Amino acid sequence: MTDSFDVQETQTTTRAPRDWVRILAAYREPRQIQSLFELSVSIVPFVLLWALAWWALSYSYLLSFALSVLNAGFLLRLFAIQHDCGHGAFFNNRTVSDWLGRAIGVFTLTPYDVWRHTHSVHHSSSGNLGKRGMGDVHTLTVDEYGEMKWFQRLKYRLYRHPIVLFGLGPGYLFLLQNRLPLGVMANARYWLSAMGTNMAIIVALSAIVYFGGIMPVLLIFLPSTLLAATAGVWLFYVQHQFETTYWDEEESWKLHDAALHGSSHYVLPSVLNWFSANIGIHHVHHLYSRIPFYRLPEVLRDHAELADGNQLTIRQSLASARLHLWDEKTKRLLSFAQARMARRANTAT
Repeated sequence: MTDSFDVQETQTTTRAPRDWVRILAAYREPRQIQSLFELSVSIVPFVLLWALAWWALSYSYLLSFALSVLNAGFLLRLFAIQHDCGHGAFFNNRTVSDWLGRAIGVFTLTPYDVWRHTHSVHHSSSGNLGKRGMGDVHTLTVDEYGEMKWFQRLKYRLYRHPIVLFGLGPGYLFLLQNRLPLGVMANARYWLSAMGTNMAIIVALSAIVYFGGIMPVLLIFLPSTLLAATAGVWLFYVQHQFETTYWDEEESWKLHDAALHGSSHYVLPSVLNWFSANIGIHHVHHLYSRIPFYRLPEVLRDHAELADGNQLTIRQSLASARLHLWDEKTKRLLSFAQARMARRANTAT
């Protein structure tokens, strides 16, 4: 394997993954004042930038667009707060967390109760080859791909292509799929979540068009939404799709092993850590999802084993976009070319 695909694994194996749960429980309590502060420094700039971009429409479409691009970072951060609400990690009061999550879901175009359910499934089955298909990036094994007909292979290759995953996919997911999340709509709670969010979005967009016409939608709403969605999808991808990630058959799959070894520590510059709410510390998050995002760096400061393990740099993460198939023999995520060579080698032997 090339060095560019390797994720640094140093000290995380000195302690059993499940043993970290008791240690990390010490960091689970949210600090109410800090939670309110983090919410304020996310929602206030988001609203102000929206207003400023709207005002700028009278003078310069380019300036308005530029402000909406900047605002995508605050929208991404709001999604991260919604994410913490879903885990009950932002406020001690679960009801307050849930209603805050639902309100933010109107801005992020995400029906909160639907997302919380699918994300819970993701946490409980990540890395389990027997439970793929909900809340994950669809991943096939080398053998599964090799047994497919050519048309099925073509569909999978198109799905895994960066233009689809990071170009078309985010818009489809947030603008279309979230409007009618098939697969969970039989449950009245999730149906109400989706329809309630849709109605709130329609009311908000109708008011924007009524007072400002179509340009605020085209130059402010859509750019910030699509850029934040793309960033979110990219982060989710690199957090689990790297060469040394973890996949296993259901009978031998282990929850805590998957959490620690199947989630990356995405090392980002400080400003990107801030806008992404430390979600790059994803191995810790999966080990103990009740830890508020603002306490994740505290965990790394206190535990060098976790700080040093599973590190993925930006350069390495770009290379991971070329990895598509899980090889159960070498326990590595491979590119299509690498998988083809592996299959030829296995056939020759």
